[in-house]
Amino acid sequence: MQGIEKFTINEYSNIKNVIAVVSGKGGVGKSFTSSMLAVHLKKMAYKVGILDADITGPSIPEAFGIDDMAVSDGVNILPQITKTGIKLISVNSVLENKSAPVLWRGPLINSAIKQFFSEVFWGNLDYLIVDMPPGTGDVALTVFQSMPLTGVIIVSTPQDLVKMIVEKAINMANMMSVNILGFVENMSYYKCKHCGEISYIFGPSKIKEIAEKEGVKNILNLPIEPEFANFIDKGEAEEINIPEFENFIRSLEK
Repeated sequence: MQGIEKFTINEYSNIKNVIAVVSGKGGVGKSFTSSMLAVHLKKMAYKVGILDADITGPSIPEAFGIDDMAVSDGVNILPQITKTGIKLISVNSVLENKSAPVLWRGPLINSAIKQFFSEVFWGNLDYLIVDMPPGTGDVALTVFQSMPLTGVIIVSTPQDLVKMIVEKAINMANMMSVNILGFVENMSYYKCKHCGEISYIFGPSKIKEIAEKEGVKNILNLPIEPEFANFIDKGEAEEINIPEFENFIRSLEK
């Protein structure tokens, strides 16, 4: 597309794969999915970073227990580093008052995302995970058009309404010629810890049907697990272990 600015990485950084995690609506576990992708990629010995592109609703630093502000080396912004070595940047990393609302219009938000990609000293990364805001608005257009995306992972839940919204995200990716790497269906089921019975609280899974329609083979169904939320609330995302995530990541590599 003519007139679209392409973001370039700085001379001090090299990123092999850029994966955006998207959802058509909020509340489906997109940031949780972004965090778990990074955590399990790191456990698999990859060099990983997270760019929190949800400028008005950032949550990534808190999930990893990071409360201090990012600093500059005089040339580039230095990313914050988690306990296990995941690099991350977020608007909450550069604002003194983290509870203040971010009342920015589209151009300023897009400029911030460009800075987070181009002016952060990422170093050598195998994967940069871009945690997107919900929906198909300005930020999605900016990331899809301007970043060198390897592809996107679309996050959903089983409800019928979400199925329709997921299709909007799929259509946007297809219109922008962005590769859909896989689907993650969050809150897909609940497994009783006492009897092992599985209950589909939000209805039967829809993701396999959608994936078959779109020709996408990589699917991950995540359970409802209150303990996951407890770890995230305590800033201990790196303590969570979901073996299925590593299988999902291996399927992305094929």
